[in-house]
Amino acid sequence: MTTTATSPLPAAAPEPAPVWAHRAAHAIALCAVPSGLWRIAMASGVYVGYGDQVLREVYGIPGWGIAYVVGLAVLAELAALLPVLLVSDRWRPRRPGVLAPLAWTASGVLVLGALSQLVVLFTVDSHSYLASGTPQTVWGFAFAPLLAVPALMTAVTWSYAKRHRVRVRVRVRVR
Repeated sequence: MTTTATSPLPAAAPEPAPVWAHRAAHAIALCAVPSGLWRIAMASGVYVGYGDQVLREVYGIPGWGIAYVVGLAVLAELAALLPVLLVSDRWRPRRPGVLAPLAWTASGVLVLGALSQLVVLFTVDSHSYLASGTPQTVWGFAFAPLLAVPALMTAVTWSYAKRHRVRVRVRVRVR
């Protein structure tokens, strides 16, 4: 008995995503909302703890900084909506096996990004522009949910990869 070749099985409809994966994917989208609203408030001129001089000189607000800060908020929210595609029953990529490594890469980048942000938070003097007290507390509550995103994204990615494993059929030839 010899093994001759392997070929993928015909694409069967994958099983639906579990409820917890749906909730985790939607939670990722919700985690980006508070920081996005904080950024939009900052761009709109609402006092978020930065003085007028800091807004002008450091962040370019008013001016180009408004487009940058609002654009960052919009891009962050769009990126946070992408995991919803991994659990959607309506969207079927043509090659689901390609998406899993991409999602794992995104999970790894998010974990490294979150760790680097924690290092920056505790080592760099960048938060010294922000007024202490209530503004720092509001800032903390606005950005704290982003720390949950790497773990949630990893869970959603794991669920997606588990449901879309490429099944391989082995043809066996008997002599």
